[in-house]
Amino acid sequence: MHDYQAPADLLKDRIIMVTGAGSGIGRAAAMAYAAHGATVILVGRTVEKLEEVYDEIEAAGYPQAAIAPMNFEGAAVKEYDELAMTIEQNFGRLDGLLHNAGILGARSPVELYDPETWNRVMQVNATAPFLMSRAMIPLLRKSADASVIFTSSGVGRQARAYWGAYAVSKFAVEGLAQLLADELDDDQHNIRVNSLNPGATRTGMRVLAYPAEDPKKNPDPEALMPVYLYLMGRDSRELNGQQLDAQPKK
Repeated sequence: MHDYQAPADLLKDRIIMVTGAGSGIGRAAAMAYAAHGATVILVGRTVEKLEEVYDEIEAAGYPQAAIAPMNFEGAAVKEYDELAMTIEQNFGRLDGLLHNAGILGARSPVELYDPETWNRVMQVNATAPFLMSRAMIPLLRKSADASVIFTSSGVGRQARAYWGAYAVSKFAVEGLAQLLADELDDDQHNIRVNSLNPGATRTGMRVLAYPAEDPKKNPDPEALMPVYLYLMGRDSRELNGQQLDAQPKK
């Protein structure tokens, strides 16, 4: 999986949504999916960043992307439903969904953790993926081969002190992924659901979490893309309900 060699047409004619597509892993995934033939729906809160990714995709000659700005901190349920309706009208289905958007919040003991920050982190990291999944499942059911990837974390599988709402939100993500994998695992629905822990990666969030760490020792997001392509493509059709790691265990 980590050394997967994706065929050039792996995602040809597929419609794939990436949240948090403006930077970091989301941007790298959007570019990789587009490079392998997908029409990518770029979701994120910063329009300028989404436009930059859109322009890069356009300049490279990949299938034209779509932009769907959304701020997960304050998005109402109807915004998710309206996005689903727009996708149905324009594309008719959804073949893939990468839940990548997330915020770190505070590194703090629980007894000192700010409740407003807690609620914000839970909203973006846990509630938003629920609302997005809820809205998109009918479109995913229209695909012959749909893949949903939830972004997890090491602290979402084994909690560590001071990771607060971020850790708890990632435990919630793991639970949601397992729940959906079980619910959608039947003969009628060709939808698979897995969680993926990117590991230590050279991203802005990693710098915030580990300010004393030398970022050069971590791989760029692009180095993880073989796994992201594998999980989104047809070769992973039998994989469902798994907790996976984007980097090999050291």
